[in-house]
Order: sequence, then C-alpha cells, then structure tokens
Amino acid sequence: MQLITLIPGDGIGPEITQAVTDIFAAAQVPVQWEEQNAGQTTFDQSGELIPQALLTSLEKNRVALKGPITTPVGKGFRSINVTLRQKYNLYQNVRPAKTTQGIASRYADSGIDLVLFRENTEGLYAGLEVFDEHNGIADSIARNTVAGARQICRAAFAYAAKHGRKKVTLAHKANILKVAGKVMLDAAQEAAREFPQIQYEEKIIDNMCMQLVIRPEQFDVIVTTNLFGDILSDLCAGLVGGLGVVAGANIGDDMAIFEAVHGSAPDIAGQGKANPTALLRSALMMLYHIGEHEQANKIEKALELTLQDKSKCTGDLGGQASTSEFTQAIIDNLGK
Repeated sequence: MQLITLIPGDGIGPEITQAVTDIFAAAQVPVQWEEQNAGQTTFDQSGELIPQALLTSLEKNRVALKGPITTPVGKGFRSINVTLRQKYNLYQNVRPAKTTQGIASRYADSGIDLVLFRENTEGLYAGLEVFDEHNGIADSIARNTVAGARQICRAAFAYAAKHGRKKVTLAHKANILKVAGKVMLDAAQEAAREFPQIQYEEKIIDNMCMQLVIRPEQFDVIVTTNLFGDILSDLCAGLVGGLGVVAGANIGDDMAIFEAVHGSAPDIAGQGKANPTALLRSALMMLYHIGEHEQANKIEKALELTLQDKSKCTGDLGGQASTSEFTQAIIDNLGK
C-alpha cells in the first residue's frame, strides 16, 4: 500500500479530486492518501500559501497528486507550481497528448500520440528579472544551464527508448538565441548520440508551431525549454480536445507531482459540472510511475468506454451528466 500526498487545490479541485479517489477506491487501487492542501483556500484559512505540513508530506512520500491551485493575484506571491518545481528540482514537465475516441477535436482522425518534455525549472521562468526604473527597462534572463539542458534532453530520449517511441524532436530558437539556444542544441545532440536507435530532428520553434497545426501526427516525443514548452504543451492539448482531457506530471530524480494542468474554474465550483478527466489521466500517469500498470490499464479502459457514451459525459464533453454521474459511469465500466 503506497502512501501518496493528495493536494485537492481550489475551485473545482476538491470535486475532481473526490471523483478520482472514488474511482480508485472502486478499482481497489493499493494506495493510501495523505491529504494536504495549498493555495488560495489554504491561505484564507491559515495565512499560509504552502504550509510546512504539505512540504513535510511531499518529502516523506515523494509522490503526489495535485488538483488545480489558485495563487493569489496582485499580492506579490510567486506561483505555487513554480515554487514546488524549483524547490524539489522537478525538472521534467511531461505532457502527453493523444486523440481519444469520444473526445471531439479538429484532429480526431489524425492519430496524434505525442509526449512533450518541457524543461521545468530554468529558462525565462528562472525568476531572474531586473527593472531599471530610471530608464524604464525590464530585463528577464533566460538561464539555461548545461546540467539542466542535459538532464531534460536525456530524459526525453530515455523515455522514447523505454516506451518504444521512434523519434525525438528538439524545438529551439538557437538561430536568434545564440548562447542559450546552443546549450539545448548541444545537450540534445549529446543525448542523440547516446540513443542512436532513436531518430533525432531539430525544429525552430516558430516552424514547430506551424508543423504541429499542419500535420501533428508527424511528431512523437518533443523536448524544449521552459517557456517554449509552456506554450507548446497547451497547443498540443488543443489538438486533442483541450486542457480538460490531458494529463500532466512534474518529475525529478526522487520526487514526482502529477497534476491537472487546467485552472481551478471558480465560476463552476460546487455546481457538479466539473470534468475530472484531466486529473484522472494524471493519476493514471502516477500509477504507471509507481508500477501499478494493471490498475492503470483497467481504469483507462473504463474511462475510454465512458467517453464514448455522451449520455454519461459532462457538458464540456458534449453530454449533460454531472461530475458524480460521470464518475459513477467510469466505476460501472471497471472490468468491462
């Protein structure tokens, strides 16, 4: 029985978290949840945005499932997600995007099945900013380290080799960012030499965006820097139905936090309208990560069966079912 830190989050977070835990209980998944929270709700209750109890739980359990969290706006608080990623060196942001029968998209028949590896701790999100008030100049430094570039590029190639993927594409802007871009180029080329069985290609980021829209099925595993990865991961989600249906993970060498990557949607919180698919798929990534492959496959099959029956789906998926009805339909499909 593995102990996992559970972070419900804000807004619709508690509702979709409850859906996932109900499905896991019905499937008899051998995990035990240790609930700790962070974000706006926690701050309002305790004055702490990220309580020490949560950090202690993460450091003990090393695996967590996180719902959408709200960081207070305009109060000087740093993003909770960025804080956790940097504190625990969760340098891999892993975002799969795959077309699924029953989920409408412009590319439903394209057979998209790609995984994006976004460097998660450096680049323009390193927080190295200076504002010269006298001259009205704001500088943001894109800090790409050789060590950071090597570890994310190698992680992408290692994933491709482990999962039978055939190609890794580096998205970069080294034609303009001569120094920071070259760090990623060198690291990716080094990893490509270590994994010669994996096809390797390089694409400049603007062309990469165009190619993803024109023919997304040509891509397999993509690796890129923090800012480019932030943009591309949402673009890829849009190709397969949106942020409400894709999984996300923040992975380091000794800790992993799996999360729904959409917002907390406070406008529909408590109304039974929330779609738990993204968090459920993130939880399935978590099960694969801890070696519970059979359980993950069983729940994934039940989810896919449910998605094909619109009468059981939530409104954003084309149905009229509530969160609890959608959850129950998945439970009813377990074992089919």
